[in-house]
Amino acid sequence: MASESETNVGNQIQIPSPSLSLSQPQPLQDRVAIVTGSARGIGQAIALHLGSLGAKLVINHTSSKSTHEAELVASQINNSLSSSLNNSNTPRAITVRADVSDPTQVKSLFDKAEETFNSPVHILVNSAGINDSKYPTIANTSLEDFDNIFSVNARGAFLCCKEAANRVKRGGGGRIILLSTSLVGALKPGAAAYTASKAAVETMTKILAKELKGTRITANCVAPGPIATELFFTGKSEEYVKRVIEESPFGRLGETEEVAPLVGFLASDASEWVNGQVIRVNGGYV
Repeated sequence: MASESETNVGNQIQIPSPSLSLSQPQPLQDRVAIVTGSARGIGQAIALHLGSLGAKLVINHTSSKSTHEAELVASQINNSLSSSLNNSNTPRAITVRADVSDPTQVKSLFDKAEETFNSPVHILVNSAGINDSKYPTIANTSLEDFDNIFSVNARGAFLCCKEAANRVKRGGGGRIILLSTSLVGALKPGAAAYTASKAAVETMTKILAKELKGTRITANCVAPGPIATELFFTGKSEEYVKRVIEESPFGRLGETEEVAPLVGFLASDASEWVNGQVIRVNGGYV
């Protein structure tokens, strides 16, 4: 369940160590990646992981409340060992505040990336998302809440896809990765608007992959199950969380760091033959 949901402990963000020696080219060396909703939660873990693979990052956040968290993520990447070997004065990660439901602000993400890194964008990961923490039935879902959820989750994904389809690097290495949810498969009561908005994301992803024929840009969807983030816990009782844990074959919630490596693979050259797919990462939840 993708969002800017918070997972850092004691204000310390854990950045994964690069899996390759710094003397060797890294899988995403100097490729430019935009990760929306990356100040917190799954998006944060993805940004840190892509940074550990050598990518240059645009850390996107949506409000003044998340500015400090976004800056911490960028600082972790810029202060990492791999970044310290960077001969350029340009940082390897920057922060950009933008609302993905606003086309002008989505455009600004790409503009800032190109301007800062003097390069086209290679990778877009759309992780921004919201849910209704009241978990209402359809009968009790307000039109305002429905519209808000679709504005960020579905419209936001559409605008990101639209901009990426026109601006992500063509000819190899271009990657569009959208975050959905395993609820599209589980179909749980109380999450109809959220689940439907993510079903729309999955449909757009599959169509986009076909529309990008000939560009060598891939488009895929990652659909996490229950992950221990602020988005997941907000509005849920201890009893509800316990039931979700009991439904898992592993008897626990997933961690953000268990989603990020899949996104890292999809962002790499090794994943080129994976295209137009929805991949669930949920420990067998669905």
